[in-house]
Amino acid sequence: MASAGKIRDERGFDIVIYAVSTLVVLIILYPLIFIVSASFSDPALVMNGSMWLWPKGFTFQAYHEILQYKDVWSGYRNTILYTLLGTCINMLLTCLAAYPLSRKDLPGRNVFMFIITFTMFFNGGLIPTYLLVKSLHMVHTVWALVIPNAIATYHLIVMRTYFQTGIPWELQEAATIDGCSNSGMLLRIILPLSKPMIAVIVLFYTVGHWNAFFNALIYLDKQEMYPLQLILRQILIMNQTGFMGDSFGMTEKLLLAESMKYALIIVASVPVLLIYPFVQRHFVQGVMIGSIKG
Repeated sequence: MASAGKIRDERGFDIVIYAVSTLVVLIILYPLIFIVSASFSDPALVMNGSMWLWPKGFTFQAYHEILQYKDVWSGYRNTILYTLLGTCINMLLTCLAAYPLSRKDLPGRNVFMFIITFTMFFNGGLIPTYLLVKSLHMVHTVWALVIPNAIATYHLIVMRTYFQTGIPWELQEAATIDGCSNSGMLLRIILPLSKPMIAVIVLFYTVGHWNAFFNALIYLDKQEMYPLQLILRQILIMNQTGFMGDSFGMTEKLLLAESMKYALIIVASVPVLLIYPFVQRHFVQGVMIGSIKG
């Protein structure tokens, strides 16, 4: 009898878990489905609330107008450049810093880790950082977007932890006895055995660069160098409609601008959504292993 009661309790608990999970999934999915549907719908139907889930008055007008706006293409080009360059610099420096910090035989590594961790909580602030970047002659250049954030402290700690706990120390000692140098150890043993963690960190850095706009807003003054996110900001927040043709009246421009907001979100998100499936199988494993120990 006690066993049957326990089974009923477990079934009741499972039902509650499924119900809560379903509710959370619906809360997460609805805004995404709404944005996709609104981008393909007649903006008048979106504005008056007739469209609430699936597309109504199906049209590609918003995407047609966006793809004719040349700044969107230049923003795409710049964002891809900044993302590729920034991620390569991030991964190079993060790996080079994480490996020695993971070595038990590094003298004073706890002191180095304390200083590195200290920067997570205290930094110089916006104005000193701007003055430093300016004194290095990086303002109005691509380097202002990739060098100041060359290493993310959190990602460095996660990667160091993975190197320290995921790679057996005995394996590194055996390689050292066989004459393997530190560079050989990193390139031939550590990195090949850390593919899940590297995939996760690459995804974090890539998404960070793709969505970044603040540094570009502070350090860049030429619109042709703006990343896609700044172009979206001009359209979404400043509600610019000047790039639309003269064939539209003011009312049509305002309605189309609303529809374009949703289409721009889709256009800006598609590349990241395409990358995620390729690293999904490494994602959970890499995050869990790298976050177990500090």
